Amino acid sequence: MNKYAILAVLLWSTVASAFKLTLSRLDTISMLFYSSLTSTVIFLLANLKDIKTFSIKANLNSVFFGFINPFLYYLVLFSAYSILPAQEAQALNYTWPIILVIFSSAFLGQRLSERDFLGVIIGFLGALVVGTRGNLSSLHFANPMGDLLALCSAIIWAIYWILNLRDPRKAEVKMMWNFIFGFLYISILGVIEGIKFDPYGVLGAIYVGTFEMGLTFLLWLKALESEEAGKVASLIYLTPVLSLLFISIVVGEKILGSTIVGLALILLGIALSRR
Repeated sequence: MNKYAILAVLLWSTVASAFKLTLSRLDTISMLFYSSLTSTVIFLLANLKDIKTFSIKANLNSVFFGFINPFLYYLVLFSAYSILPAQEAQALNYTWPIILVIFSSAFLGQRLSERDFLGVIIGFLGALVVGTRGNLSSLHFANPMGDLLALCSAIIWAIYWILNLRDPRKAEVKMMWNFIFGFLYISILGVIEGIKFDPYGVLGAIYVGTFEMGLTFLLWLKALESEEAGKVASLIYLTPVLSLLFISIVVGEKILGSTIVGLALILLGIALSRR
């Protein structure tokens, strides 16, 4: 099995726990500032050899893309993690592949098959199970605002994917410029709202910037260069399952039965509607 893919999946499986622990020390904006600074440096270093050939004019798309990711996406995602249990936030955020299927039909003209439609229904049923913590009869959401933020993060990520399909630049170059502009927006917000400093919080944010946004993405790209890219891509669906294990051990959350059932339905929905 591809060692880069396995390492990427393992690292991504830890980040939900890192989000929650870091947010206990830093506010959302401060965490985003330090983590995006870290990932921006990583992308700059990764593209160091070609940096002289980069043109701001050729990368103006990133003025907009950088606003979506990392600025808006992670601002919303971290806000969700700040008020939800990590298990709930990560499960709801993982509905993005289901939302992507809907957007592919709406914006790219891809016809939804019966299997796709069934997958979407099952996936959103799983989201309801997670959000209501199994209380489907009354549809009572334990934390409506947190659930809305987590689902909005999934919508934002799906939009980002759709837009990226029309961007012909190399993935590494796109990410570097997106993070350069995104960090600019984050810095402006930080100046307005203030940046908090906490040694352990900063270390946590550096971990997030390295293993959620930066280095792990480069490892994943390396893994996808293999001849078995399709099999490699399937490994990503192990991430939320392993993540629950880390959340239980590291964060100390008791994993609810509703989370397990809901996440299983979400993953089944993804499998049925996967493109």
